Amino acid sequence: MSKHTLSVLVENKPGVLARVGGLFSRRGFNINSLAVGETENPEVSRITIVVNADSSPLEQVTKQLNKLVNVLKIVELDPGVSVARELVLVKVRADRAQRAQVLETVNLFRARVVDVAPDTLTIEATGTADKLEALLRDLESFGIKEMVQSGLVAIGRGSRSITTGSTLRAA
Repeated sequence: MSKHTLSVLVENKPGVLARVGGLFSRRGFNINSLAVGETENPEVSRITIVVNADSSPLEQVTKQLNKLVNVLKIVELDPGVSVARELVLVKVRADRAQRAQVLETVNLFRARVVDVAPDTLTIEATGTADKLEALLRDLESFGIKEMVQSGLVAIGRGSRSITTGSTLRAA
């Protein structure tokens, strides 16, 4: 099994995400990451799905996705020709004695502090999964109090767009 990143354009309507997610669930796929948001067109949303799967069963799911009325386009993003990022917010213990060390770690990873409390710092970081895992490993020694991580978002490199040259189906 290998990791696949799918970018799915859908009509921005209630229930579409449930139908897309349900299709993966019924076929026995575990979705590793899921991110959804409006595109440059408010009537269209982009769902970025990361799933571990063999190519053949994934192809079957992709064909079934294409049959869903509200699905406009599906593209598998190749890591070599796409930009992919995740976001993490981490609340770390940082009393006055530790604060300088935590800030040094934050700067090393080009992250930033978004909230300061007497005994904690909340850090925002974006990057690849590997970068964020390394940051979290370094912050563990200070004590992670709370953490939230987004799903992966990805977009193709260069001037081509997933919506360029495609006819988006109307409802």
